Amino acid sequence: MTVVLLEALTFGLGRIADAARDAGHDLVLLTGDRSTYTHELARCGDGVRVVDVDTTDVTACEKALRDLPDVAALISSTDTWAIPGAELAHRLGVPGPSPDAVRVLRDKAAVRARLHERGLSRSGPLDPTTAADFPLVLKDSAGTSSRAVWLARTSAERDAALREAAGTALKGRLVAEPYFEGPLYSAETITWRGETRLLGVLSRVLSPEPAHREEASAFPVAFPADDLAALDGWIGRVLDAAGHERGFAHTEFVLTTTGPEVVEVNARIGGALVGEALCRALGTNVYDSMVQVALGARPDLLDGGPGRGAATAFVALYPRAAGVLAGWDGLDRLADLPGDVEWYPTASPGDLIEHLADQRSCTGIVLAGGPTAELALHRAQAAAGRVVPVVRAPRPSAVPA
Repeated sequence: MTVVLLEALTFGLGRIADAARDAGHDLVLLTGDRSTYTHELARCGDGVRVVDVDTTDVTACEKALRDLPDVAALISSTDTWAIPGAELAHRLGVPGPSPDAVRVLRDKAAVRARLHERGLSRSGPLDPTTAADFPLVLKDSAGTSSRAVWLARTSAERDAALREAAGTALKGRLVAEPYFEGPLYSAETITWRGETRLLGVLSRVLSPEPAHREEASAFPVAFPADDLAALDGWIGRVLDAAGHERGFAHTEFVLTTTGPEVVEVNARIGGALVGEALCRALGTNVYDSMVQVALGARPDLLDGGPGRGAATAFVALYPRAAGVLAGWDGLDRLADLPGDVEWYPTASPGDLIEHLADQRSCTGIVLAGGPTAELALHRAQAAAGRVVPVVRAPRPSAVPA
């Protein structure tokens, strides 16, 4: 039998291949750009078969799927392909989430409205053209990777954001909501038929306002037992209100002076190296449960005990200026640092780095371990400080004589 991935997150492909093999299935990746997975495919060997197809074309994807032998499951672990993945699973008659439920989960305004109706947020979605309860955040209702997000503290900043948004290609529509003040975290969970387990909380370090680019993360945060129990109950109510019924979720939230406030619900495993952090902290390949859910089975992770593995932290490396990536200085120094430091490139020499305000300009990630998330973060930050992305000015285009 075959388990199919409709695209995937940048990292974790090797772990999914192991999970599919352990379940007795082959793994096939449908992708429109296999270079996205250069790092992971190099580690997978023959564990993944790649099918090149325009994954923005649902009809072409359906044909490719029907040409594969004995498709038992379809996994769509990214935001961009969540709705097409749900629709294709429905067409093929394999297990999958309700396409209608996924459409709601991919609409930040719809989720905000549901949370407000259940008393789980102090505000519903706001009209971005008239909202004046500052500070505000204006964002793409279906955006990803911190793209198309504007912070407005005054009406003048709101109007400037509206003008910039008018010239920005959005995946959804422009929406507004309150800007919640406080430290940012994410709840990493798994759900099956409405039952949710909190696997742990990930910390988030952001760049200074107004960009709010994600700089570093650590897992699992050591909350006091009572606080963690309260978060456990709260996240279950949040996901129930949002309509998330199966699989992993990565829910960003801010701890305000009045309690947690959801920033967004992502019905998938966390990006970057969150999946790897979960594997190490819980002492198991959590992607086994991803495959089990895709096959329509209750995931083992839902019933597992508390993890006894190591904490991890990772730091994203951004260049100081836009340009063509030439490489990195300092990678040879990582082996001499504590924390069993590992390097995960997200870009390749020769790539043009343009968007410095969001995650698209990340060139690589440094990961380190430790006995606690705090100590792991210190080690990861120390290691990241030794590595400098080197960019060169792009060559001017040739002008015909």
